[in-house]
Amino acid sequence: MELLKLLSTNEIVAQLVNFFLLFILLRVFLWKKMFAVLETRRERVAGEFGKIEEAKKDVEAIKADYEARIVSIDRMAQEKVQEAVEKGSRLAEDIRKKAESNAQKIIDASREEIKRELVQAKNEVKAQIVDLAIDAAKSVISERLSEDDDRKIVEQFLEGVDGAK
Repeated sequence: MELLKLLSTNEIVAQLVNFFLLFILLRVFLWKKMFAVLETRRERVAGEFGKIEEAKKDVEAIKADYEARIVSIDRMAQEKVQEAVEKGSRLAEDIRKKAESNAQKIIDASREEIKRELVQAKNEVKAQIVDLAIDAAKSVISERLSEDDDRKIVEQFLEGVDGAK
């Protein structure tokens, strides 16, 4: 109460008028610009999240394609092993002792070749996935690591995916 006695009515009215003038000026000149900046930033962030979701969908599609190729490669490997076994059986019927030795060598060589082809095919698919993932990441991330670092990160991710199988 004592504080109110120290202020005169004119001073209180002047302070209120000044406060409302300042409030109106700030609202007219600053308020709209501030909200425009905030709205622009919100739209940019929403756009970036949309790009991230799109990149995730692309990675999932690539992963599904990779898994389908692996199944196909496994099927071909089984067919080649089966062909090698049948070939060994036919040779065993013709020449018993020599055929057993040759059939085993053919089967082992075929399995090694299939393993090499399987590894090579997996590496090719991984390289394609790495390149696609790097391209997707480039469009989303404005600041990025070196290409070697990117490749290492994606390869580690793919090794984790292989380990999960």
